[in-house]
Amino acid sequence: MAVAAPTLPDLPSLATLPKKPMPAGRPRAWYESHNRQLKAMRLAIALLHAGVYRPEQASNRRIRATAVRIGVHSPSDTTCRAVRSLIHDAANY
Repeated sequence: MAVAAPTLPDLPSLATLPKKPMPAGRPRAWYESHNRQLKAMRLAIALLHAGVYRPEQASNRRIRATAVRIGVHSPSDTTCRAVRSLIHDAANY
């Protein structure tokens, strides 16, 4: 019997720090990695605020649904893995 995934509560407005320009002269891979880390961090924080405290609770589907709710583009599988890693680290802190 399939169990419906719990719905995410309405997330509070998360205040963000002002953005700073990226440093010039780095390889393209550095910028891609850096932006992926920033997106993963935003998603992990939103999931933690929504009550997702364990990596196994954060499926790709749930992470992508959270991305839609906070207004970021749908993350790749690699970014989803990074989100679960951050949640794992937060749980073991």
